[in-house]
Amino acid sequence: MFFRIAVWILMIVGGGIVSVYTDLIYFPSLFSNIIWHVASFFIGIVLIKSVMAISRNTGRTLARYGRKGKVERMETNVLVKEGVYRYMRHPMHLGLLFFPLSFAFILGSPTFILFVAPVEALFMIIMIKLMEEPEAIKKFGKEYIDYMKTTPGFCFRKECIKALFTEVEK
Repeated sequence: MFFRIAVWILMIVGGGIVSVYTDLIYFPSLFSNIIWHVASFFIGIVLIKSVMAISRNTGRTLARYGRKGKVERMETNVLVKEGVYRYMRHPMHLGLLFFPLSFAFILGSPTFILFVAPVEALFMIIMIKLMEEPEAIKKFGKEYIDYMKTTPGFCFRKECIKALFTEVEK
């Protein structure tokens, strides 16, 4: 868990620093444009609020359906297929894929928006495939393998997106 948090911090802070430096060289007029920054900031706020809503709703779904017996907070011992998890295996990750982009818009960095955030999102997808999925298979076995066969990792259909934003009670 600590490793993943450290990677997130490194991606966001490192991406921000590299992007601002690059923007000052290649996009100085846009980077110093107040209208761009105000518009970009508001887009970023909308995106970050969406990321937070998705994380809250998917986290509550995991907390509600993912525990049987005494289980530590932030842990699950039951494979969740309810709520948005019936449409996709990684709804929380889908929301989190937009975190670097939302930060890039808040920062107002064209380099971060156009180059760094997409690369970071791709890196996160690779981490899901190389780390998260094998851990889930190890934890839930055949049940997760069967779930993988019937449920896509991500889903962008209308009902999937609606389920991402459906409030889940604690």
